[in-house]
Amino acid sequence: MFNYIQKELDDIINRGFDRTLRIAVTGLSRSGKTAFITSFINQLLSVNQTDNSHLALFEAARNHSISGVKRIAQLNLNIPRFDYEANIKDLMQTPAVWPQSTRGVSETRLAIRYQRRNGLMRHLKEKGTLYLDIFDYPGEWLLDLPLLELDYMQWSLQQQVLMNHEQRAESAKIWTEKLQKCDLNAVADEDILAQIAKDYTAFLADCKARGLHFIQPGRFVLPGELEGAPALQFFPLIHLTPTQWQQLKTTAKADSYFGVLNKRYDYYRRHIVNGFYRDYFSTFDRQVILADCLTPLNHSRQAFHDMQEGLHQLFGNFHYGKRTLLNRLFSPKIDKLMFIATKADHITNDQLPNLISLMRQLVQEGGRYAEYEGIRTEYTAIAAIRATQQVTVNQNGKTFKAIQGVRSKDKQKVTLYPGSVPSKLPNNDFWQRQTFDFDQFEPQTLEVGEPIPHLRMDAVLQFLLADKLD
Repeated sequence: MFNYIQKELDDIINRGFDRTLRIAVTGLSRSGKTAFITSFINQLLSVNQTDNSHLALFEAARNHSISGVKRIAQLNLNIPRFDYEANIKDLMQTPAVWPQSTRGVSETRLAIRYQRRNGLMRHLKEKGTLYLDIFDYPGEWLLDLPLLELDYMQWSLQQQVLMNHEQRAESAKIWTEKLQKCDLNAVADEDILAQIAKDYTAFLADCKARGLHFIQPGRFVLPGELEGAPALQFFPLIHLTPTQWQQLKTTAKADSYFGVLNKRYDYYRRHIVNGFYRDYFSTFDRQVILADCLTPLNHSRQAFHDMQEGLHQLFGNFHYGKRTLLNRLFSPKIDKLMFIATKADHITNDQLPNLISLMRQLVQEGGRYAEYEGIRTEYTAIAAIRATQQVTVNQNGKTFKAIQGVRSKDKQKVTLYPGSVPSKLPNNDFWQRQTFDFDQFEPQTLEVGEPIPHLRMDAVLQFLLADKLD
């Protein structure tokens, strides 16, 4: 009890003096959160007092005001530590491999020691320390947050609309056939519920394999410690009309299929989703939202629109607003928001403005909301861990820009032009004539003592940290 109280007091003191910054690294599945956090930590740990050429856009590194950065013990002892060391070992292999995707929650804490240059505190204390907390978590779990605002009927009707899309309807045949045979007024059979839930989970996994992002509940495809628990054995009733819903609410008993499914959904929403939000997402100060805009373009129009819908679902569950002493202490709000298009090294440099423009349009609705609340927003494109090199190719007397790297699907070194990125949301004509294919590439082997090669991570550090290090 004493340790808990001490932790809370330390946290309040640090927040009161604005010495702690909690960053939410949010993004859908496969958006590159683990790679981003690994590179974020590595770039800061690589700051030194001589050569910071790898961070030319980060003022605190450029003017050598940072005197040291180190990883320190985190405050939450019940959360696993982000496995930065294992990720670095993966990148130092020959050949290098990508760090493992996130399968649970983890945390890291950095202490950044810096020389004060501005503000009243420089007169009282020459050096300052900024404590930086960063969390990693499965992107699949993120899309469960909108369930906090939906009851079982509302969620089921929402899923009913999604089933109108051809790709989802095709994948859903097995579990929907079993669902339609189920008498929702009958006393629930645990084995039948478990089997239908298993088929529904298989449907969600198939949607994910097809490049679709908006899958709920996200924990079904990455359950963690809840695997096999009854809390994950429910499914939407997509075959009911609103009138049928009202009838079942009147006639169905608590031990019926309808009653048990309602109870499990409500438990999942109130205890699992709300607990996840309360513990990890209600106290952030700054936020980055990562999106892989390129891969969905390879799959289909539905995959692209699914990603857009998933991104739009994120904004309603975060607190945006100006940073003041009172909300720092009692109700933290996000005062800076950065939208980041990842895998920017998979295209040629001349296509970067198009990628940023596409990212801006993808999240336009959410971005407008954040700007309305008076917070700072930024849009950029990065490669947290650079996998390719920009090259120039001469062919038939003409010069072309291209990229060069080790292609993931066959492990062959290739030089290619990946195609043009649309600068606007793709229309019907685009999908009919879509001819490009954005390949995936393997990371470059990291040399001992060298910082991770990146593209514009220094711009990210500048936006998120610069005002706290002056």
